[in-house]
Amino acid sequence: MAHASQHGNPISPRTGYLFGIPLGDLGWFTSLLMSFALGFAAFFAATFFAIFGFLIYNTATHHALDFALTYRRVGVPVGLLVLVLALGYLGTLWVRRQLRRS
Repeated sequence: MAHASQHGNPISPRTGYLFGIPLGDLGWFTSLLMSFALGFAAFFAATFFAIFGFLIYNTATHHALDFALTYRRVGVPVGLLVLVLALGYLGTLWVRRQLRRS
């Protein structure tokens, strides 16, 4: 049974929403774009926190860890993992919607 939004548009209970974004209604290109945007954001966030973690570790232990490891060992794996998960999730929502239409 479909509910009505405050604007009178029917909302399917099967449609996924995240922070008000109707993820179940995204098209193919939009799903792809959102997945890569999430991957990039995760890469930069993980690298940022890894740099500060290395900075604190280097200061506390007087060691000299190479900051390039933050990109290679933390940022890239986290970014790729989030990219694959987002592609899988948003791709599944898109395929379900395509199968429902046919």
